[in-house]
Amino acid sequence: MIPESDLQRAREVDLLSFLRVSNPGQLVRFSRNTYCTREHDSLKISNGKWHWFSRGIGGVNALDYLMKVQGYSLPDAVNAVLGNNIYEKACKAANKEHLIKELKLPEKNGNNDCVIRYLVQRGIDIGLIGYCISKGLLYESRNYHSAVFIGKDENGKPRYAAMRSVAGDYKGEAYGSNKEYAFNLGNIDEAKTLHVFESPIDLLSFITILRMYDRDWENDAFISLGGINGSGTYKQLIRILNLGQNIQTIRLHLDNDEPGRNATSQIIRRLSWKYKVVDYPPKRGKDVNEYLQLIIRDKQKKKDERNER
Repeated sequence: MIPESDLQRAREVDLLSFLRVSNPGQLVRFSRNTYCTREHDSLKISNGKWHWFSRGIGGVNALDYLMKVQGYSLPDAVNAVLGNNIYEKACKAANKEHLIKELKLPEKNGNNDCVIRYLVQRGIDIGLIGYCISKGLLYESRNYHSAVFIGKDENGKPRYAAMRSVAGDYKGEAYGSNKEYAFNLGNIDEAKTLHVFESPIDLLSFITILRMYDRDWENDAFISLGGINGSGTYKQLIRILNLGQNIQTIRLHLDNDEPGRNATSQIIRRLSWKYKVVDYPPKRGKDVNEYLQLIIRDKQKKKDERNER
């Protein structure tokens, strides 16, 4: 039986940091912030995640890699990550990488038309989109016309950028992004409730739903985790919770899939000693945006039925 504390520590080690201290000869730089391995050149490592494109599998940490790629059992994988001071060395390597990175934001486009059109098609409230643009939290990139969601520090300096293609499935983060400063909205200083989401679009979808029903949102705090990524998930939450001294309740709006359910259970286990942590997934659909689109579809259907009478 693996102690829960050991399992959690092992999950915190990303693959790049693990290989840098355990097998640096395996790493090959593919681009500025992407690596592959000598053994598998289609296995790409970037932004704390890895994906083996030729096999269609991926993960968020070294533990996933050892089990899915190298065929380790869970106990052996945990021992490999924690043994021989690998964990301590990997944490130092990750911290060093974090210190030398500077955020490199994509160049802004002359307008935000593609992003506005895309988000409106996803059901996001146009007024909310304008609000984010006016606050410097959202813009359209010049080269790929992707939506760029900005997270700022206490001084208003951009420290994080999540990118979402408006023409495909690409999701990523700008080089040098610090997840502790992930995209967030609301009144963090005064809020008593913190709402937690996996993506900026889910966050905006939930606020859109509140606005549809004339419910206040600006007195609460909202944060996007930018995906579920081991220890990064908790670093983001802890920073926001440290800033929000009045927060008493955490409402988790994570996806209705296995990773979302697992992350919800972990957050409840780790934070329920201090906060009221509520599991509040979308009532229908995989994620909050899908739920929003179902609500819009239902409203349109009822409207059409009334017009036919």
